[in-house]
Amino acid sequence: MSGHSKFANIKHKKEKNDAAKGAVFTRLGREIAVAVKEGGPDINNNSKLKDIVSKAKAANMSNDTIERSIKKAAGDSNSANYEKATYEGYGPNGIAIIVDTLTDNRNRTAANVRNAFTKGQGSIGAMGCVSFMFDTKGQIIIDKEECDMEADDLMMTALDLGAEDFSEEEDSFVILTDPDAFHEVRDGLEAAKIPMVQAEVTKLPQTYVTLTNDADIKNMNRILDFLDDDEDVQQVYHNWDE
Repeated sequence: MSGHSKFANIKHKKEKNDAAKGAVFTRLGREIAVAVKEGGPDINNNSKLKDIVSKAKAANMSNDTIERSIKKAAGDSNSANYEKATYEGYGPNGIAIIVDTLTDNRNRTAANVRNAFTKGQGSIGAMGCVSFMFDTKGQIIIDKEECDMEADDLMMTALDLGAEDFSEEEDSFVILTDPDAFHEVRDGLEAAKIPMVQAEVTKLPQTYVTLTNDADIKNMNRILDFLDDDEDVQQVYHNWDE
């Protein structure tokens, strides 16, 4: 990851999210509903729910809103049944894109995702066409300004907890874990009062692709913007080096 500061991208996304909190909170509400249905409303016994609550707090969702969402999901047996659907495809110049969705209408979601790719001169591919280009990892990002620990001490703490890798970027520290060890590492850092900007299991590209053509850059941004505006879309992964 050296040389690729992801924290800047996170801050950029957060600013965009702040301008559309309603859509962001709707997505998070869906994730909470699914997690509660699958594992119950007790955050201490539901690791998936704990992950989503951490993500919700990072998106500035208030504790009251989070608690209401959990209670609603636990008490509403007639709420919509959301199911996961993943789409893979290509953007300009062969950029690899994976789109994770949570939907109550697969036909609508499939059409919207396909339209987003088409608008940006991209194309949907078969399942597995690009996922082999990504590694699934636990990723924890710590803002240097918020962390009092020295880099070496933080690295040793993370590695002792079971982390695989530690890197220092311009504005952040990045900790990578095996997905199975993610919760243990995250919980250990939390217990040590180490503030985390982001902590989630994600997909990281093995290599990055740079776009130099203005039209390609415009089209790639069109795809991402259309996907960002779709409430069914939960996460988008790509290997564009922005």
